[in-house]
Amino acid sequence: MYICYFEYMSEPVTESMAEVRRHLADVIDRARRDATPTIITRRGKSEAVLVDIDEYRRLREAADRLEDAWLNRLADEAEAEGTEGSLSLEEMAALIRSAP
Repeated sequence: MYICYFEYMSEPVTESMAEVRRHLADVIDRARRDATPTIITRRGKSEAVLVDIDEYRRLREAADRLEDAWLNRLADEAEAEGTEGSLSLEEMAALIRSAP
């Protein structure tokens, strides 16, 4: 059984790079204390997001789990299709080495 809970982040604040530079400590405190991410813009374009480290780790773990599930599903599909017409890793490596 897989149990998942989410601590919801606050709505993000959008600030320019110049604004963030002027009060970086406050931006970090806001992310940590209030779970409020800051979208950082440069020349009006979103460039980065500052989030609390715990939130980053949670997102990273979720992404890893999703990637693992996707890769497992691909492997299961490939296994179900059988091996006819497939190449071994050695054969694939030889083909790659021989490519111009």
